[in-house]
Parts: sequence; C-alpha cells; structure tokens
Amino acid sequence: MASSATPSSVGTVHAAPTPSNTTPRRSRSAAPRPLSRLLWALPPIAALGIVFLYPLALVVRQSFTPDGEGGHSTAPYADVFGQAVFRDALLNTVLIAVGATVGALLLGFVLALIIAFVPFPGGRALSRFIDIFLAFPSFLITLALLFVYGTTGMANGLWTDLTGAREGPLDFLHTPWGVLLAEITYFTPFVMRPLLAAFSQVETGQLEAASSLGARPARIVRQVILPEALPALAAGGALVLVMGLNEFGIVLFTGAKDVVTLPMLVYTKAMLDGDYTGACVVAVVNIVLSVLLYALYRSVVARTGAGRTRTKRAPAATKRAPRPTTGTAKAQAHRAATGKAHPAATGRAQAHRAATGKAKAHPAATGKAQANRAGT
Repeated sequence: MASSATPSSVGTVHAAPTPSNTTPRRSRSAAPRPLSRLLWALPPIAALGIVFLYPLALVVRQSFTPDGEGGHSTAPYADVFGQAVFRDALLNTVLIAVGATVGALLLGFVLALIIAFVPFPGGRALSRFIDIFLAFPSFLITLALLFVYGTTGMANGLWTDLTGAREGPLDFLHTPWGVLLAEITYFTPFVMRPLLAAFSQVETGQLEAASSLGARPARIVRQVILPEALPALAAGGALVLVMGLNEFGIVLFTGAKDVVTLPMLVYTKAMLDGDYTGACVVAVVNIVLSVLLYALYRSVVARTGAGRTRTKRAPAATKRAPRPTTGTAKAQAHRAATGKAHPAATGRAQAHRAATGKAKAHPAATGKAQANRAGT
C-alpha cells in the first residue's frame, strides 16, 4: 500500500543550521602558540643584542671605569664635564644642528613650493632627483663644495685668472659657516621630500579660486598652503635636528680645525689622545641627546599620521552629510582673499525663502555660513 504523503510534506526542504548555531572548530596548527612565537623572536633579538646592544653596553660600562683604577665611579663624567673643550663641543654641536635645521627648513620650504606649484621644464625630473640625493653620503657634498668654493676651487681659480691675484677671496669652508653651509645643502632634501608629499594633497581649486578673487600669493601661501605643510615641516625639522647632532663626515672633510663637535671630540679622544674612557663619556652624552631628539621625531611623526588618518576617516563617518558645494569653496576663497563673507550668500538665502516660503536657509548659503564660522 502506497504511503500517502501530504503536499506540504513533499515540498518541504529542511533548512541547514545557520552559522550562528554552529561553532567552528579551530585547528590546533592554526592556533598560535606562545612557545613558537618565542622561538621565532629569539634569532632577531639575539642578533640585535650581539650587534648593537652589547657594544653599547660596553661603551656605557667603560664610561664609568676610570683609567688605571678598579671599580666603577662617576669620576670620568665629572672630569669630562669640567673640561672647556667638552663645553665648547656641546655648544658647537647644538648651535650647528639648530642652524642647519632652520636653514634646511627655510630653503626646503621655498624649493618644495616652487617645484609643487610653479610649472617649469624639468620639474618632475628634479623631484625624482631628490629621492636619489637622499642616498648620497654626506662627505660627497663636502667634496663638491670644496671643488667649487675651496681655496683652490673653481670660484677662486676663476678669480685669480681674471684679476691676476695670488689667492681668491673665498676661504670660509674651514670655518663654522662652511660647516653650516654644507649641512644645509645636505639636509635640505630631507625636508623637501615630506613637504612635496604634503603639497600633493592641497586642492588646486582653492588656490585658483583665491587667486581669482584677488588674494596675493603671499596670503595664499600663509592661509592655504602653510597649514597643510606644518606637520611635514615639524617632522622634517626633527629628523634634520637628529642627523645634524650626529654629523661627523661633513665636519671632518671640511677640515675646520676650530670647529669641534661631540662626534669630532669622540674621534679626537679615542684615536689621537688615547683617552678611551673620556671618549666613551662623550659618546654616552651624544647617545642620550640623540635618543631624546629621536623620541621627539617619532612623536611628531605619530601625531602627523594620526591627524591624516582622522582626516581620511572623517568623510566615511559622515556619509549622510552633504558634500561642500562650489559656493562653499568660493566662500572660503573669498574669505581668504578679503577676510569677509561672500556677499552672494545673503541674496541667495533671501531668494530661497521667497520661493519656498520656508525659513530654512539656502544650501549654498549654509555651506558658506559654515565656512564663515570655520574661518572666524
């Protein structure tokens, strides 16, 4: 006898269990183990300790060990800190590093501004050359300056050929000014690279609108471009300050005997005087200053990156918010040019209320009002 099946039971399809009801099983091989992580981390930690940390620990230990005496004490530090040559070297290092940082920031900002916003033949090739320039060693820049501005360089040779004088007028590379010029020349590309990246994010529409409304180039740079460049300037300046504090090749190759910095003092005490304990003391001081400045550099870079991340995530968080209209950009540009709100905003708002009979302001006027509030 055939089994009688109801139509509802024939067409019924049993649903598979939903993923929420099932608990996936993770394989033991896929689960990370603390022991395996430790085994993978041991080789790089050991290599770092052998190559870097152990020699650094020896330097710190030697700095607390007086020559010809046993035990450890702070007498070497008191001896080195009481020397006038150390105080002069510390002052020269700080002044040259700060001067090179300020000069590189000013020159790098101007050059990056020209490359980014002033079209000229070869601008793209010059921007690519900056990346190659970053790989050059510092002593090559010093040798190039010696060939041009040295006592027997091209400039002095041309002067003696034209005037018949025995010596040329240029003899400044062996002074602190020559060291400062060489460091500014070498460190400027390290400022230009982040600035060019920041300038590439500036909208040219705002610049063109501000220029069409009568804003002068100096005001456009001050109110539109400079705020975008401040994070890059801070990061580049901190990096140049760290590098200038530890620069050794430029000071050595310029032959400036009267310019003694902390790295030069380490070289003099260790190689010429044989005072290894004093050299280690100066090296420890230089390391401490470098670590502090590097921490400042990383802090600036982290804040810059966090600011850019918030800027990029802001549109995603406000998807329903209306995009700024053309009137908003014009209002911002008008305010940058004249310092006042755009006059067309009031007329459009009145016309919108007369046409719709609503008290709600015109969308363009709303955008311009927001731009006015942001500006004031």
